[in-house]
Amino acid sequence: MATLGSARLPGEAGLPSSVSTVSVTTLPPRHSAAVRVTHWIFTLSFFALLLTGIEIVISHPRFYWGETGTVLTKPWFQLPIPSSRRLVPTGYTYVLPDQNGWSRALHFEAAWIAVLTGLWYVLFGLFTRHFQKDLLPHKADFSWRTFWTSFTRPLRFERPSAAEASSYNVLQRLTYVLVIFVLFPLVVWSGLAMSLGFASAFPWSVTLLGGRQSARTIHFFVSLALVLFLFVHIAMICLAGFWGRTGAMITGRISTRKEHK
Repeated sequence: MATLGSARLPGEAGLPSSVSTVSVTTLPPRHSAAVRVTHWIFTLSFFALLLTGIEIVISHPRFYWGETGTVLTKPWFQLPIPSSRRLVPTGYTYVLPDQNGWSRALHFEAAWIAVLTGLWYVLFGLFTRHFQKDLLPHKADFSWRTFWTSFTRPLRFERPSAAEASSYNVLQRLTYVLVIFVLFPLVVWSGLAMSLGFASAFPWSVTLLGGRQSARTIHFFVSLALVLFLFVHIAMICLAGFWGRTGAMITGRISTRKEHK
């Protein structure tokens, strides 16, 4: 750790030794520039996808399983919300404003930005061994005590120690691995499977998911899992110190202040 500096309070020489000094200590870099840039681009893309995805679901809040599904087909399940289209039976006597046009256009654009950003991040992680060094759990992490501690400490609202500020615990590592290598590829796959052009070029990718309507249903549930991850992620940031963690994702470093007597 490198100490940037210290200040004697009130700032005059010859004061008693009991006067406090404040030092600002900068920890080693927490996030590289590539991680920070891809994080914020993906964040903006994700919020655009979330907003437009909600509008798209409102246009037809019914979900099916298989290849086809229409207003004349019994849904596998449906959301208890009104639709933005009169022909979609929802049980409500009114419809919401139809925002489906611009939502679909922006949804596809934001999706491609997220995909390209994700590919950039994955290539960077493989080339620099970022995943192996920072995200994949270590052998020492695979113990019930370590896993249980990383799970229960946030439930007790315990803030992470200074030593944990530059790393991730085992639960965080496993969660990030799940999101990056399972949920994100699955949400992209299921999203592409709903495209007629992609389905005609790679019909096997749609068949493996059970059909185009099954892909839409899977896409919906995986998206909910990603939203749940987002809420937990924000809660953990607030617990650890919102401005400190957010600043680390902007500048790459976490600074701590210590008072000495």
